[in-house]
Amino acid sequence: MAETHKAKAGEKFTGGKALGLVDYQAGSVVSREIVKKKTGSVTAFAFDQGQGLSEHTAPFDALVHVLDGTAEITVGGKAHQVNQGEMILMPAHIPHALKAVDKFKMLLIMIIEPTA
Repeated sequence: MAETHKAKAGEKFTGGKALGLVDYQAGSVVSREIVKKKTGSVTAFAFDQGQGLSEHTAPFDALVHVLDGTAEITVGGKAHQVNQGEMILMPAHIPHALKAVDKFKMLLIMIIEPTA
């Protein structure tokens, strides 16, 4: 279930506050949209261990920043272990998937290319 947190200009999301944007839920993936604009979005996710998103593509670039735990993120058929504090780029139109090695939290930053 996605919730929206209306971020205020200059609002900081550091340490415990960033981790507290979403809570873990047994056997589930929880998401909370932080920013949504025509040019992109920022969404916080919490994945219980073993949960994930199946392989898919997106029409825009996406950057994952792991806030807590460890994820296996597959981009273009190659698996990458991404740990707390690390980021990985998932380019537009390239198949990607995510799976929680341990329960993990992430920020998903999506950048939408404006149409001409």
